[in-house]
Parts: sequence; structure tokens; C-alpha cells
Amino acid sequence: MSEQNSDKARNKNRAANQAAVELLETNYPKAFNAAEPKPLKIGIQEDLVSEDKVSRGKIKRALATYVRNPRYLQSIVEGADRVDLNGEASGTVNESEAGHAKAKLVEYKQRRVERQKEQRKQQRVAEKEERLSNKLEALLAKTNKH
Repeated sequence: MSEQNSDKARNKNRAANQAAVELLETNYPKAFNAAEPKPLKIGIQEDLVSEDKVSRGKIKRALATYVRNPRYLQSIVEGADRVDLNGEASGTVNESEAGHAKAKLVEYKQRRVERQKEQRKQQRVAEKEERLSNKLEALLAKTNKH
């Protein structure tokens, strides 16, 4: 698969993931809010499946996307209340869960820094190629005049 096709597929998946999250936000606004997420109840996936409002595939896609969001990970702090589908308290975040979320945030930040470094590197290469191309064109124009 070409790089362009893989980018298209990635964007299509990202859009489908976002649509699935929006479906949960629409159906369960007291539990799901990507702008201000709260820790979700352990086992909320089974609750969603039993409600039968959203397909199992969309539930899995939405939950995976939702709980990987840095904002969600930031909400996972020790002692924070978890919420059920109605937004009611249903358990609390323990020390281990908070530590896991913190580690995931560190990984996320490291990947973002690496992506930014790679983008800057690619930009420098492109700029260098552009300068070289301009110099070659100028040289060719100069030799064609003579």
C-alpha cells in the first residue's frame, strides 16, 4: 500500500472512530464528553452492549478511541469517581489505574515529540531539495542564455 493510500485509510479510520465517539456522546451525554471526560465505570462496555442502542463494533471502536484520548487519561487520577451510563458515581480510580494512565500519557507525549522531530526533519529535507532545484534551474537558465 502506498504512503498516500495508508494516509487515506488512517484518516478514514480516524473519522469513523470520531463518529463512533460522537454516537456515544449523543446517546449517553452524562457519561461521555470528549471535551471534559470523566473516568468510566469498569465494565461499561457490557452495559453499552446490553442497552443495544449502538452496535458492538461501534462500541468497541468508540471506547478504544475515547479512553486513549489524552484528556481522558488526564482524568484518571487516584480517588476520582468513575461514572456509569447515567453519569452516576460507580467506583473510584485506584493507584494502579492512575499510574497506568500517567504512563500512557508519557508515552503519548514521547510519540508526539518524535513525530514533530520527524516532521521537522522532512521539512528540512524538502527545503534543501527545493534550494538545490532552484540553483539547478538558475544554472540551466544561465547556460541556455550563452
